[in-house]
Amino acid sequence: MSVQARIRLRREQRRATALHDAYDHRFDASLGMGYLRAKPGPNLQNLTYYAWTVGLTRYYSQRMGVAFQTRGYFGTAYIGQNHPGQGGLTRAAISQYDIMLGPTYRFYLQPKYSLAVRGMAGWALGNFSGDLNGYLPKQMGLYSDGNTFAASGAILGEYNVSPTFALQLAPEYFFSGFGGSLQAERGFTGGFVYRFGRR
Repeated sequence: MSVQARIRLRREQRRATALHDAYDHRFDASLGMGYLRAKPGPNLQNLTYYAWTVGLTRYYSQRMGVAFQTRGYFGTAYIGQNHPGQGGLTRAAISQYDIMLGPTYRFYLQPKYSLAVRGMAGWALGNFSGDLNGYLPKQMGLYSDGNTFAASGAILGEYNVSPTFALQLAPEYFFSGFGGSLQAERGFTGGFVYRFGRR
């Protein structure tokens, strides 16, 4: 074997070992935050939601897994100048909570970083009346409190600080059905990932 071939073989062995160390874990636990531009009512302007996220992904191979995630979104909706009989409110604090589950697939693996696609679907709970002092959300142009579907499609980028610890950023489209209509909104989530349970 030539010197170049031996060097190439050693590089391939080191790369395979690094991939095994980073991606041969059964579980990824994640903790982070999120950002979303969302419409709080059919005729209101978009607001900025900030969120916490907690998730767990079960991997069945280096590439394929199933993700479970919970989120809590919080924002302030501008509801305009209301009539005096409606309390004179111009802004209202609203919140939304989501539970979703779905597949994730790593389509590009390197020892220091990876790229994946993830699709999730589940349930959303909207609280639009908590800051309205007893008035109805419809009076303020907001969606009504209630449950609906939630869905997300995202591309995940992970940077490996160590084989068991990574930083994650995931631009996404988020879908929900408050008010009986489809909302398709853009945002991202990001945070820390801890891997455990080596296969």
